[in-house]
Amino acid sequence: MGRILAIDYGRKRTGIAVSDALQIIANGLTTVPTHELLSFVLEYVKKEPVERILIGLPKRMDNTLSENMENIEPFVFSLKKRIENIPIEYVDERFTSVIAHRTMIDAGLKKKDRQNKGLVDEISATIILQTYLESKRSLL
Repeated sequence: MGRILAIDYGRKRTGIAVSDALQIIANGLTTVPTHELLSFVLEYVKKEPVERILIGLPKRMDNTLSENMENIEPFVFSLKKRIENIPIEYVDERFTSVIAHRTMIDAGLKKKDRQNKGLVDEISATIILQTYLESKRSLL
């Protein structure tokens, strides 16, 4: 069984999370500058067995796609061209930033640490992945 990689795509920086090999727990991996994202993912999948890649789907409350989709689609197109053997799937990312901030508060992080946008992006990717893993388990 391979890992699942989750991406919380942002214009400037992107949060990345990865599952354990048994696909039970999501862990924050890193935050990378978005212009380096494609090369980072390609290098990662060379080193680690990745079974699936999840991309946060930016939706508004009325269920329409947000303007960030204009940036995400070209990235996903490029990624699919380069790694045809790994499925890439969109996952609704609504509320992940809100949940990430709440998680940071609940964890007792100081205000200065909570303002670290890279950390918020990484936690958001972790939430996307953990939600996916839990929904997958509920189907079993």
